[in-house]
Amino acid sequence: MDFASQVAVITGAAQGIGLACAKALLERSARVASLDLVDCPLPAVLSLRADVTSAQSLAQAAAQVAAALGSPTIWVNNAGMARHRWIADYSEAEIDQMLAVNLKGSILGSQLALRAMRAQGCGHIVNVISTASLRGIPGESVYCAAKWGARGFTQGLAEEAAPLGIKVTALLPGGVDTAFWKGATPREVPAQLFLQADQVAQALLSCLSMEGSCVPRELVVRSLQDSDFSVRPQ
Repeated sequence: MDFASQVAVITGAAQGIGLACAKALLERSARVASLDLVDCPLPAVLSLRADVTSAQSLAQAAAQVAAALGSPTIWVNNAGMARHRWIADYSEAEIDQMLAVNLKGSILGSQLALRAMRAQGCGHIVNVISTASLRGIPGESVYCAAKWGARGFTQGLAEEAAPLGIKVTALLPGGVDTAFWKGATPREVPAQLFLQADQVAQALLSCLSMEGSCVPRELVVRSLQDSDFSVRPQ
């Protein structure tokens, strides 16, 4: 892929996975816009304040991206948040926020991307979800619910987008060593179970680099030591 001809929008690009993805795309000469609640620290990025849970806020930011950089050809819905609790301990406000950021945010971002890309007959939407969308995890039930919803939505989006020439990928990383985990859970997670943010960015580039009609509909990326089982070879 000629990344120099690409305009990429990344939500939640001020830190963590989103920041690593922005860096990776910039290194390949793409024009990159960050949509986040805070400014992106990369000076080469068009940094815009936007709330992914608000259609109006996202639409205003998308219009600014189009005016400054051109119509997006890559849109990465990466913004997310977690509050891991036992089910009985969640407040209603935490439940609402988790669903709004992780699920509604992906839906609203995908709507804007689809509308922009439909006019040009091409593009690639990547929803960064989680391996929490593959299984229910005790203490992460609401997060899992939001991510399962995002994964189901992405599958439907892919079917609607394909006839328009638009690619859709669900990128499912396991735990990633970022500030995302700070305050999210009271439990300690062994360091060897974590991916690094730049490894997720590499997975994104791999998805985007596939030429022609080839598209990875779903890509799971986990640390080698991140296993659902404790079995070890004898």
